[in-house]
Amino acid sequence: MKQRMRRHIVLVGMMGAGKTAIGTEMARRLHVPFTDSDHEIETAAAMTIAEIFARDGEAFFRDRETRVLARILDGPPGVVSTGGGAWMRAENRALIGARGLSVWLNCDLDTLWHRVRQRSTRPLLKTADPRGTLAALMAQRNPVYATADLTFDARPGDTIEAAATRLIAAVRQAHPDIPEAR
Repeated sequence: MKQRMRRHIVLVGMMGAGKTAIGTEMARRLHVPFTDSDHEIETAAAMTIAEIFARDGEAFFRDRETRVLARILDGPPGVVSTGGGAWMRAENRALIGARGLSVWLNCDLDTLWHRVRQRSTRPLLKTADPRGTLAALMAQRNPVYATADLTFDARPGDTIEAAATRLIAAVRQAHPDIPEAR
């Protein structure tokens, strides 16, 4: 009899940590849905996140993010990628804790900067010193990310496939009720 996943695997962490890329590969291997909460917010609003931030502000965006996250977590168990700031809200941590396994994709500053520096889609990095802003966000957020159920340290040279393999193994070791990848 095929084992089914009973709860979501929810990836949290900084922008550029690989939540969407690794999450997509994990979901494919586990044969479960993959949902990117940022993509769901953009679809619901018919706007990009940068446009939402510019028009309505971060507080408005964070409220919408919580609503969308609750809707996703009410759905069938799968792998969920959250926006970098989602885990900062206690309400979101409680939602995720009640319905999923939270996994922090921990990544070093140099790797994150390499991945996000060319992207103009990161509203929080539209500052005079985006690398400094990224470092400050990490200093503020990492202690909160560290409260996730599981910490997964990214390796700078890992491919998406290698990272997904290691992460599935780590999740299964901590929570054997997660089905084996096929």
